[in-house]
Amino acid sequence: MIGWRGAGLRSAVLRGTLTGPAVTYGVIAVCCAVFVISPVSGINPVYGTGDALLTAQSLYFQRWGVIPAELLSSSPDTLLTPLTALFVHGSWLHLLGNMLFLYVFGAMAEERMGQLEFALFYLGCGYLALLAYAAANADSEQTLVGASGAISGVLGAFLYLFPKARVTSLFPFLFFLPLRFPAWIVLIFWFVLQGLAARGAGSGPGVAYLAHLVGFGIGFLYAWGRFRRTAAAIPEGSDTGQ
Repeated sequence: MIGWRGAGLRSAVLRGTLTGPAVTYGVIAVCCAVFVISPVSGINPVYGTGDALLTAQSLYFQRWGVIPAELLSSSPDTLLTPLTALFVHGSWLHLLGNMLFLYVFGAMAEERMGQLEFALFYLGCGYLALLAYAAANADSEQTLVGASGAISGVLGAFLYLFPKARVTSLFPFLFFLPLRFPAWIVLIFWFVLQGLAARGAGSGPGVAYLAHLVGFGIGFLYAWGRFRRTAAAIPEGSDTGQ
């Protein structure tokens, strides 16, 4: 389970603003709304059931997702798919997992960058991560969807900006015993796991681990280049949980 105490929102209130991490919450709201009304959710009666629903889902992914084999060799419209794909998810689990990570790590990163910069940063990381995956798998006709590349960028930026923030993790193999670690330990561990998974991943359907790695690297490098001359100010008592 992942939770966040709202350090960014508390900081905003102290400064006299009530907007809080509006981009983070806005992206979560849009992704959830898009998913619910899409054929993938399975709860929109417009798309029917059975074979009709499966056909609608396939057409939906092809329309809004990234198809590497077509991205750089088709019409200019396909160059927009790395953006539209950021708001499309393949299942309830895919959606909820991504949105939880964005909720936990996005708010503090947005608070540090500011809303406009964070929005551009988020879209840029997601676009470049999907583009890199497509370039590395140029012959693939598997559709790629999801905000994982963009959220991985947020994780990379968070690692640089708030390495000492405390992250509470629940490990299934330890009977969900809550343990607290600095963010740098948790996020580097996550990055290593993604790297190991990417090495063992095939070219068929599955998780685009390469997009995660690229997004994370872009996010970290951006934060380093943008904020290396200023110390990261972590609100007193800030805490995240995973």
